[in-house]
This record gives sequence, C-alpha cells and structure tokens, in this order.
Amino acid sequence: MGRLWEDPKVFIRNTGALVVALALSLAPAWPQQAGPDLTQESLTDLMNVEVTSVSQKAEKLSRTASAVFVITQEDIRRSGSTNLPDVLRIVPGVDVAQIDSNTWAISVRGLNQRFSNELLVLVDGRSVYTTEFGGVYWDTLDLPLEDIERIEVIRGPGGSAWGANAVNGVVNIITKKTSDTLGALVVSGGGNVQQGFGTLQYGGNAGSSITYRAWAKYFNDDHYPDPMNQDGADGWRSLRAGFRIDAAPTAKDSLTFQGDIYTDREGTPVFAFPSITLPGPIPVNITMNLSGGFLQGAWNHTFSAQSVTTLQVSYDQSERGGLLPDNRGTLDLNFQHQYRGWSRQNLVWGLGYNRVASSSQGDFFVSFIPADLTTHLFSAFVQDEITLAPDRLFLTAGIRLEHNYYTGVDVMPSARVAWTPDDRQTVWAAVSNALRSPAQIDTDFRANLATFTEPDGTLALVALLGNPHVQNESLIAYEFGYRASILDRLSVDFAAYYNDYGHQETDEPATPFFENTPAPPHLVIPTTFENLMHGEAAGFEISANWKPLSRWTLSPGYAFEGIHMHTAPSSQDTTSAAAAEGSSPVHSAQLRSHVALWRSLSWDASTYFVDRLRDPVIPSYTRFDTQLSWKFGARGTFSLVGQNLLKDHHEEFIDSTESTRTTEVKRSAFAKFTWLF
Repeated sequence: MGRLWEDPKVFIRNTGALVVALALSLAPAWPQQAGPDLTQESLTDLMNVEVTSVSQKAEKLSRTASAVFVITQEDIRRSGSTNLPDVLRIVPGVDVAQIDSNTWAISVRGLNQRFSNELLVLVDGRSVYTTEFGGVYWDTLDLPLEDIERIEVIRGPGGSAWGANAVNGVVNIITKKTSDTLGALVVSGGGNVQQGFGTLQYGGNAGSSITYRAWAKYFNDDHYPDPMNQDGADGWRSLRAGFRIDAAPTAKDSLTFQGDIYTDREGTPVFAFPSITLPGPIPVNITMNLSGGFLQGAWNHTFSAQSVTTLQVSYDQSERGGLLPDNRGTLDLNFQHQYRGWSRQNLVWGLGYNRVASSSQGDFFVSFIPADLTTHLFSAFVQDEITLAPDRLFLTAGIRLEHNYYTGVDVMPSARVAWTPDDRQTVWAAVSNALRSPAQIDTDFRANLATFTEPDGTLALVALLGNPHVQNESLIAYEFGYRASILDRLSVDFAAYYNDYGHQETDEPATPFFENTPAPPHLVIPTTFENLMHGEAAGFEISANWKPLSRWTLSPGYAFEGIHMHTAPSSQDTTSAAAAEGSSPVHSAQLRSHVALWRSLSWDASTYFVDRLRDPVIPSYTRFDTQLSWKFGARGTFSLVGQNLLKDHHEEFIDSTESTRTTEVKRSAFAKFTWLF
C-alpha cells in the first residue's frame, strides 16, 4: 500500500477508484441519523448518561464511583478538532502535548512521555496499547470522528476491570451503531496546515435485521517549523478505509463485525547513530511508511433479563518503518458474563487471552534482542456491585488476575463506594491497586548512545540495555469525588486523589564488557533498567457545565497535580525522578463556550492554559481555538475553524528519549463542509 505515495497520479487514481466503488454500492436507505442536539437537554439529563468503562457494565454517570469524563459527539463537533489527541484536550487532568506534526505525548494525572505507559486506550473495548514501547501510537489511531458516539475518559486506575497498564487512566472510544449512521456522509475541507481532508461514508440496510456502514478517509497535513523556524520535515499523509456490520439474527442475539485498513506516510525528524566511528547520534530527517488494519467481532447473547454474555475476538496487524522497523500481530479474545439475578447484587466476570507476535529489524543504533518474539497473556476478573441501601448506597468490589510473559501472575483489586443522598448528588470514594507490566523496551531493548576514547586509548561505547528481570511498576490510589446537578443550568464534577507509586523504573549502571563487533573492538559501558524509584502524587480536577442563557453554554475546567519521586539509597540515577516530576504541568485550565446565535448559526470558542514543564523545560502557553458553523438546508454544515490563534508557533513537549525531535505547533485555519444524505 505504501507505493500509493510514490506517484501522485497512482494515488489519485486509486483513491478515485475507491470513492467510485463506494458510491456504486449505494442502495436505498433511510437518511443518516444526525446526533441529538445536546444543547436542548437539561444538565440533569447529561449527568445521567450511561457509561460502561468503569466496571464493564452500563451504569449512570451520576452513580459511578470513579472520576469519569464523557466526551459526547456534540463535544467533538463543537471542538473543531480533526484528530483524537486534540479532542482529549477538553478533559481536565488529561495532559495532551504535541511533539511534532504526527507525534503526541498524552497521559492522565501526570508522568507524561511520548509513550505514556500507564494509560490504557481502547476502541470499542479493543486495546490499542502497544507492547513494543508501552503506550499508544496516536498517529495510527484514527477513524471518522463523526462515527464516535462518545469517549469515556477514566482519570484514575482501571486495572481491576481492564488489566495491566490501566494505571493512571483509561480512554475508551465507543463508536456508533450502524443503525445510527444510515445514509450517506460526505466531509471535505482544507486549510494552511490541514491542507486537505475528506471522508466518504455510506450506511444502509441488508435485510430486516442487518445494518452496515463503509467509509474511506484521507488527509494531508503540512509540516511544522523546527525551533530554528525552518522546515521541520514532519508532514503527514494518510489513507484509511473501514466498515462495520451490526446484525440481530434472533431476538436474543446481536452480532457486530468491523475492521479497517490504512496506509500512512509521514516525515519524522529523529536522531540516528549509524556507526561506531561517530561520537553519538546525529539529527536526520526520514520518511516513514506505516500500514496495517484490524478485524473485530462481538457476539452478545441474552439468556434472560438477568443474564447476558459477550464474546469479543479481534486481530490487529501493523507494520512501521523508521529507525526500528517492526511488524506486529495481536490476537485478543475476551468473554464476559453479567448476572443480575440477585436482588441486591450485579455480578460481572470474564476471561481473556492475548497473543502478540512481533518481528523487528534493528541496526547499530537501536534493536530488540531477540528480534522475533511471541508473548502470551491470560486473565480473569470479577466485579460485584452490592446495593447496601436501595437507590442510595452502592459498593463495588473487583479483582483481576493476569499471567503475563515477563512477570508471571499479577493481582489487581479495587473497592468503590457511591452514595446518592438524592437524585442530584453523588459522593464517592475508591481505593485501587494497579500495575504497569514491562514492555519489550524494558526487557529486550538495546540502544547505543555515544562513543569516546578512554585515557589509555580504549574505544568505549555507552549503551542502554533492557533488563529481563525488571518488575512491574505499581500504584495504590486513593480517590474521592463529588458530582452534583444544581438546578437545571449548572452541574459540577470534582475529583481528588492521592497516588502512591512503587517500583518505578530507573536507569542504573551495569557491569562493563568487551565486544569485538562491530569493529573496532570496544568496551561497552552499559546502563540498564531497575525498579529503584517510588513516590507520590496528589491532585484534583474540577469541571462544570453552566447555561447562563438558554442559547449559551460555558464549560470551565481546572486540574492541579503535584508529583514527588524518590530514588532508593542504592540508586545512581540522577535524572529519572526529575523527569517524572517535571514532564507534566502542575496547573492546567480550560474554558469552552458554545453560543447558538440563531437557528442555523453557532459559535464555539475554547481556551486552554498549560503551565510550564520543568524537565525538559517548556514555557507555559495558552491555546485559543474557535469555530463558526452554519447549517444550510436540511443536512448541510459549513464551518470555519481557527486553532492555536494566539501565537504563530509554540513548543509543547520535548521527547527526553530523543526518539524524535521536537517541532513547533503552528497556527492554523481551515474550512470544512459536511453533508448528510
């Protein structure tokens, strides 16, 4: 698929063929459903929206004993965002920092880095966390934003429900059923940074019990400037297509089958170390090809009103070029049973299996040893919600057991209590234990970092080596929250936490050894990973929705987080604690405004303040985005969007591992047309 980019004529021809093929498949169908206009809902109704990500079962947000923020489809539309990372900026407590045009560092409640290994991200329950570096490749996490029903963001541990790596948070992206996307959707637009983008989608009926949609999406993003205001060489183009089918063969069964396929080509400003004869890594600009896709099926069976089972199977295949080319296939199987047959209990239990087969092509600079690896993970969990007082007091206890390739058996328990003194208020508290399991980079990685000559003339090579005996990183979290709907025009959500981190990784010196290859013979001075750091973090988030007027909604938010890390007396690491403490802002705030000027015209504006980062040092910045939307006809919308309008360009994050070089986020503007047929 990467060859599409080599010749623009070939690319245009293939894209045109795909568009024509989709157009020819159009069959009579009901017009595509427009999402409900949440500006017409009371804030009390919004507080009672159902969420599923806390305990893997549906429950009202107002009764959930967790810090959950729900991004609705209306929130996404109003944000004017064209990618998922920018959508997540609206959540207090979520740190979103762009490194270059196609790379982000995103975390929840601190400890941010390019691969934030304590955040688990899901799409319709399918994990997109990579076991290669531990984290998420945000450049390949893409789908039509119009197809997202909601995004549930859990700030805090979710290990007892979702397993390892759901330490500081969980992001679950939930897409719409195909019955909600019938008809045709066309999106097109462009501007100075988002130079061209478009989506073509059609949904229809195939018989009385089957609905489907098929889509194709393309975008071409311009490069950002580097710190010297030169071409950052990080431009980005992507072509992706996908489908979803929903079926109800019987009154008690429902089936979902979905998948996508993609090919990307992105500029990547990196550091490379091609030869031992050089003193260290040098900056280079490379062009990287990416391709892959996934298939996923789910079967829901209802035995009775009290007993429901779900079986989900997915397979994800990805191939990345760059400095460390990698080919990875992930098979995931999950079974879940919910039983509500007891008067005061709601029990959910499940079993899971995950298999990852990877193959990499390392070089002198970076490599995995061994280059080919297959890992297996087995899991089981149970969650029980007990009603202590009808409609008022609820206790949820859960535990998850996992057996992974690196550390064996892991246990992650949690307990949550929610008290609803009336229909407008919820007070909740929770204590949870979560674990971050090692990734390949922790155990099987080698990076050669620099060379120098010893006083006796010996050539020395500084290298970072993985440690096959590295342990899990652990967290015990204590949380408290309050949410309330005050009248029908104001709702408030507050959450506070204290996190106790243990066995955090440090970089420690290891025993030097000699190597003969690559020539000339040299002394290797290695560092490796150890679990010699611990610490604590405390903070809170507060958000609100206020309608001062019937046509005007304000949504302010604020987050504070203070992190303090400590190394063991035996540690010789002098940098990891400072990096963990200083990689996330202490203060962050946002204010979003939506005004329905009149029936067909609306204005949205968002301001985001991000405090300075202390390690590596990044100045504080304020981002201002705005969108003016005009609805024309029955189903057409024209939007003018401006992003990062306060400053021509600014830095947001420096990757301390130097796996990619920083460019500066650029002021942008674009126009967007949306048609529903």
